[in-house]
Amino acid sequence: MGKIIVGKTTDIPPGKMIKVSIDGRDILVANIDNNFCATDDSCTHSGSSLSEGKLDGCVITCGWHAAQFDCKTGKLVKFPVKIRDLTSYNVTVESENIFVEM
Repeated sequence: MGKIIVGKTTDIPPGKMIKVSIDGRDILVANIDNNFCATDDSCTHSGSSLSEGKLDGCVITCGWHAAQFDCKTGKLVKFPVKIRDLTSYNVTVESENIFVEM
């Protein structure tokens, strides 16, 4: 599919995250100290929207059952049982535009 523009750098302040939809797939885009990263937005445990959870540093905590994922890599950080990691996506910034590679 290639690179898809998902917004401007000013749309996501440092320490914040948003949900975008790309071809029917919900993607979470986060700004970690002006470094942007993207993962699937759906928790692999419950399917809840991770963008409705909390972002602390690079750790996303699901608002439903507190599963924690590293938003830079999509890897599971903490949960009582092993669940699938999130898919992560390459992000580039060009002239204030944020692109996610799908």
